[in-house]
Amino acid sequence: MQPSNSLREQIIAQYDAMSAQLQQAARYVLEHPEEVALVSMREVARLAGVQPATMTRLAKYLGLPGYDELRAQHAAALRQGGDGFAAKVRQRVDEGSERGASDTASHMLQGLSAQLAKLCEPDSLRRLEATADRLRSARKVYVLGLRSSHAVAWHFHYVMTLLGERSVHLDGPGGTGGDALIRATPEDVMLVISIKPYATGTMELAQLAKEQGVGIVSITDSEVSPLVALSEQAVFCPTESDSFFHTLTPALAVSEVLCSLLAEFDRPKTLEALQQADEHLLQLNTYSEAIPRRQ
Repeated sequence: MQPSNSLREQIIAQYDAMSAQLQQAARYVLEHPEEVALVSMREVARLAGVQPATMTRLAKYLGLPGYDELRAQHAAALRQGGDGFAAKVRQRVDEGSERGASDTASHMLQGLSAQLAKLCEPDSLRRLEATADRLRSARKVYVLGLRSSHAVAWHFHYVMTLLGERSVHLDGPGGTGGDALIRATPEDVMLVISIKPYATGTMELAQLAKEQGVGIVSITDSEVSPLVALSEQAVFCPTESDSFFHTLTPALAVSEVLCSLLAEFDRPKTLEALQQADEHLLQLNTYSEAIPRRQ
């Protein structure tokens, strides 16, 4: 359960003007409202990677008397939302970090299920639909995702190539990935995928495309992601995981949904394109249902 919309919107609106330390604290507050409500200020500060005084400074920056008022707003929202998720948070805090392998796997999979369920909320579905509409209207769709986000970008591009020739993957050897933007026009759209820590190259290419008049839509992890200021539409994907690593599963799910929505816009054309792709792959003997015999 989120705190009052006014407080959340205030944090987002004032985020860019905050110092780096306040931004780090504010982002943790945005992404972990339940822990703000249930855990001590010192523990929240430790989890956010800042000093406890920074949490107090953040509250006062937002016009509150102190951190207690910030916590109280989150606690009130949590009470209104029931205790189902709160119980899970308390359990995670109380149980410590020692788990068996099966427990760790179970917690990770349960977390992923909850994150995917969150993508079904009305606001997220509206964002998905609006993003798909914007991609459908484009002459070309340039797809950009670097480092860990490369897998999501490549997946989207690969599926789209099965439907036609509109997708251009901004990926190339020798630093040539951005060269395809030479022919980009305002009739085109760039789909940008990036999560924290945001790759510098991604931000630079997205900014360049925007300056050329190319529309930007994004798959990213937060309302305070730097991509939001560049994007006409943004879909937000949680990345928190019980492991040491960020999860890309929600972002990949968004990619799959967007591909399906784009395919559904013109079903006869989609079926024709997929049949053509199947025939071509069959001629190439691409797939096998058994181990091929050696010649």
